Formats: sequence, C-alpha cells, structure tokens
Amino acid sequence: MESFLFQATIYLGAAVIAVPLAARLGLGSVLGYLAAGIVIGPLTGLVGSETQDLQHFAEFGVVMMLFLIGLELEPRTLWAMRMRLLGLGGLQIVLTAGAITGGLIFMGTSTATALAIGMILSLSSTAIVLQTLSEKGLVQTSGGRNVFSVLLSQDIAVIPMLAVLPLFAVSLPVSLSPDGSIARETATNGSDHGASDAHSAAFDFVQGLPGWGVTLITVAAIAAIILAGSFLTRPVFRYIHLARLREMYTALALLMVVSIAVLMDFVGLSPALGTFLAGVVLANSEFRHELESDLEPFKGLLLGLFFITVGAGFDFAAFFQEPFRIIGLTLLLIVLKFSVLFLLALVWKIRKRDRWLFTLGLSQAGEFGFVLVSFALATGVLTQALGQNLILVIALSMLITPLLFILYEYLSRRSTEETTTTAADEIDKQGPVIIAGIGRFGQISNRLIQSAGFQTIVLDNDLETVQMMRKFGARGFFGDPTRPDLLKAAGIETARVLLVAVDDKHTAVKLVSYARKLRPDLHIIARARDRVHVYELYAAGANDIVRELFDSSLRAGRYALENLGLSEYEAAEAQEVFYHHDRDNLRELAELWKPGVPISEIPEYVKRARELNNDLETALATRQQKRDKTAAPPLHETQAPPPAGSGEGDDLSSPPAAEKGDA
Repeated sequence: MESFLFQATIYLGAAVIAVPLAARLGLGSVLGYLAAGIVIGPLTGLVGSETQDLQHFAEFGVVMMLFLIGLELEPRTLWAMRMRLLGLGGLQIVLTAGAITGGLIFMGTSTATALAIGMILSLSSTAIVLQTLSEKGLVQTSGGRNVFSVLLSQDIAVIPMLAVLPLFAVSLPVSLSPDGSIARETATNGSDHGASDAHSAAFDFVQGLPGWGVTLITVAAIAAIILAGSFLTRPVFRYIHLARLREMYTALALLMVVSIAVLMDFVGLSPALGTFLAGVVLANSEFRHELESDLEPFKGLLLGLFFITVGAGFDFAAFFQEPFRIIGLTLLLIVLKFSVLFLLALVWKIRKRDRWLFTLGLSQAGEFGFVLVSFALATGVLTQALGQNLILVIALSMLITPLLFILYEYLSRRSTEETTTTAADEIDKQGPVIIAGIGRFGQISNRLIQSAGFQTIVLDNDLETVQMMRKFGARGFFGDPTRPDLLKAAGIETARVLLVAVDDKHTAVKLVSYARKLRPDLHIIARARDRVHVYELYAAGANDIVRELFDSSLRAGRYALENLGLSEYEAAEAQEVFYHHDRDNLRELAELWKPGVPISEIPEYVKRARELNNDLETALATRQQKRDKTAAPPLHETQAPPPAGSGEGDDLSSPPAAEKGDA
C-alpha cells in the first residue's frame, strides 16, 4: 500500500509541476506530460517496471476520449463523414503501409516482415493528436475533422491487422519483459503468450468459430450496443435518479463505458471503436451533457497518465546504443508519412492551413503500435532486434508530436499572411462606412447600418466568411484590413466612419493607430476584447470603443435582478446606473493604465479601481434607500429608463466625443 501511494505521489506530483509549466510556455499539456514521464523515469529512476502495466490501464483514457467524441457527433454527422472514413482514412493506411513496405524491401528486409512493419507504422497516435486538437480548439475545423476521420479509420483497421499479423511469422516468438526489455520465448511456451492480455480472451472465444460465426457475433455485439443505448438508457437513468446521489451518475457513466469496452474486447473488436459507437448513439440523448461532465475528469487524468507512461517507458539505454540510427529512422518515418499525407491532401483538395494540420498532425506513429509490436513479437512475426528498434521509433515519434504542432502553428500563420498578401480581392467601390472584420460582431453592425440605407465596404481576411456572405447576398472583399493599399482602395481617405471588428487584438490596435495617423478627423469605432484592450485602443485613437460582451452581460444581470424581486423599472434603473458609472470609471482608469504592465501591478490603478467600485456600491445603495421611502410609480404611468448605452455597448470615448450621451 505504501509503495502504491508513493508511486501515485510521484506521478501526480510530476504532472502538477510539469503540465502547468508547459502550458504557460505555450507548449501544450501533452509535451508537459511526456517531459514529466521522462524526468521521473529514465532520468531519475523514480518509477520503474510498473510503467508498462500502468500504460495498459491508462490506455482506457483513449476509450473514454472516443466515447466523449462520439457524444458530440450525431449519427447523420457520422454518415456525412463516410467518404473521409473509407476514402481518406483507408487510402492513408494503404499508401503509408505500402510506402514503408516498399522502402524496407528495397533495403533488403523480407516481404513478410516489411508488410508487418508497414502496417504497424501506418497508424498514428489517437491519444496525443486528439488531445492536442481539443486543447487548441481545432477538432471542429475542416482539418480537424479530416484528422479525426483518419484516426478513426486507423482504430478500426487495428482489428484486421491483429488477424493478419500471425500469417507473417518468420521466427520464434519473443515477448516484452516487465522491465520493458525484450526476451525470446521458447518454442513450447511461446504459444501460451500468443496474444496480448488485451486480446487473449477475445481470441479464445472466437478462434474456434467459423467465419460466419465470428461475423454473427460481431454484428450481435454492435446491435446490442445500439439497442441498449436507444432503449435502456432512459429507464436506467430514471432508476439512478431515484437514489438522488450525485456519485451514482458518475458510477453509471463509468459502468457504461467499461461494460461496452469489455463486450468489444470479448468479441475481438476495438474497445475504442465500441465506445465511440455508443457515444454516437447517445449523441441526441438528454443525458449527453450529464455523461460528458461525469467522464471528462477521468478521461483527462487517464490520458495524462498514459502520456506520462510513454515518456517514462522510453528506453534511453537502448537508444544511446545507436542514437543516430534511431533518430534517423524516426525522422525518415515522419518525412515518409508527411509525404503520403501531403499527397492525399492535394488529391482531396484540403486547403492550405488545414493541409498543414492534416500532414503534420498525423506524421507520427501511434500507441496502438505498441500493442501490435507486442503481438508481433509474441507470434514470431518480428525478431528481437527489430521489435526493440520499432518500440524506440514509435516512442520517439510520439515525443516529437507536440513539436510538429508547434511547427503547424508557425506555418499556419505564415500561410495566412501569404494568402492575404497574394490573393486579395480588387476593391471596385467605396462607401461612407468601412467595416474591418465580418465575424459575429461585424455582421450585426453591418446589417444594421445597411438596413438604415447606408452603404458599407466590408474587408475580412477569412475567405470562407467572405464567400458565405456572398451566398446570402451581402457584398464583402477578401483581404487584410491592415494593408494600406486595400484601405485606400476601400475609400479610407473619404470615409466618414471606420468600424474595427476584427478578432485579433493586436490587429485591431494596429489598424486604429494607422487610421488615426492617416485621418485625424475620421470617426473610429472599435471592438474590444476586455478592459486592457479598451485602454490600448483608447491610446491608439479610437473614438468609440465597444467591449464585445458588455451589453449582453448587463442585460443578463438585469434579468437576474428582475427574478430576484426587483420590478422591471428598478432593474433597468440599476442597469443604467451601473452602465454610466462603469463607463465613466473606465475613462478615468485609462489615464492610469501603463502599456505592457499588468493592471494588477499598477498600484495607483488598483487603488483607484477599489475606490470607484465602492462609489458604485454606495450609489446603488442610496438609490435603493430612496426607493424604499418613495415607492416607484406604476409602470403604465412612468416609462422605464432606456436600455443602458443606447449605442449598443459604447464603453469609452476619446475626449472629443465624451459629451455624447451614448458614447
């Protein structure tokens, strides 16, 4: 017990220290977990032979992850992905395995061994890639969906690979020892370990059945999952609800995932595939969000543990025997997979940014490679030396994966800059209002201005957004709004208003600063992300600055006050007082703000902000006391105050416009 607690303390402590540090440096949590594993494993020796056993347990995090992803996909969405699953995913596996096989045969490897290695290395890391995509918000992008389709196809392909691998046996079986080393089995006992623990039960169950029997059992298992998810989930949740114990919902969620994984494993299918299918079935269920909230912490911890064990299990002793050879083989694998993926991206017409995500995100080997190598060793498909080298190459490629995503971000930014520089539209008209950025914020402003009869010139550097606008009859021009030549073509020299609604904070400040220097008389309205952004835009010369969530937050607060007992008049009055007080305070605090210094580290700013906050509380309390003495007139006799800031959220104006009522 003491040993277990000590090991748990080491793993958890390493994660708590390394992951926040990696996230703060912008490297992502996966690299933090991997680094933590390397430190506590090969570098310091704090953990040892239990790493491999923990890795098999932690792989359950991948199962949970695919279940949660399935909850996000409706069946019709999955059906819409069928071409990517069968075409893109299938071609990736076939072409990658074929390229690796051909290269190995050319280097003198036997055909059977080359085919086995080609299949093993054609897989990518579902755990690392999907976790990174989720952290960076890329799962729902076009590139992210393509990546997910290929990963799901690879998970499905593991099943026939396990069935085919024994046909390539060329040597006596070997196995992985508890300490991570590889040992050769004897001819008599090798058969006892002919399958990994994760699949032995399934093989024992289906091995003696004819082909139609295996197919029937497989179809029955999948049908059982679909029927149970469709008809049993609701009554079971109602039964659990009667206990009124929060932990029972968590227990039920875990039971569902574990039982599906066991069923899939029992009939020789991938547990990850089974739980993914169950998630898709439950995607339209009213219990979807409950399941997500219950399983998310377990998924995160188990995936983190898996990444730590990958780092801790890296055999540096074997690596340093031939470091240049292992590094060379790993880089060769990444380049070869990158080339195949790049070719597929061109054939499938994946656009440039998504192309980099697709090619770099899938260029590594995957965790299922460990399972296949272990199985290949146990069935005599691979020799001891080849198995050891493959494990090192797979592990090293997984360690390199976070760096590939960093390279993707760099290339993505570069490709965006190149696209906007070389492919901007020719602007053939001008108008009194120029709108830079046509996302959710800019669209509403644009529609309002146009509905009042004024012509707008819209600029945006997102081609898909501009094309979507055109489908609905709105005119927009594709190009970088900060480019002087595009602004001049749009009429910046004669325009009356510039509305800056771009998403990027630095781009907004840069555009406001340039426009103010070019046109001191131009009225500039700018969208701000937060208070600090307001101060930056104020210093750059914006006339009216709108915090993007300010008005909607005030309205939500007003609704809360109305439901807490205040009348509509009283709630609207409190909203109006808060609005004017906060806007005036913002203007005063802008004078105390120092560029480049966090506001919490500016003593005079903090002091004045506390004083102004107390003034607001005093003002609201005073009004409440007056209302208590004199009841508010009936609503039919007195009109409620207008919504705070009739200018739709004007928070701060530069001094020339400070007297305007809605500025």
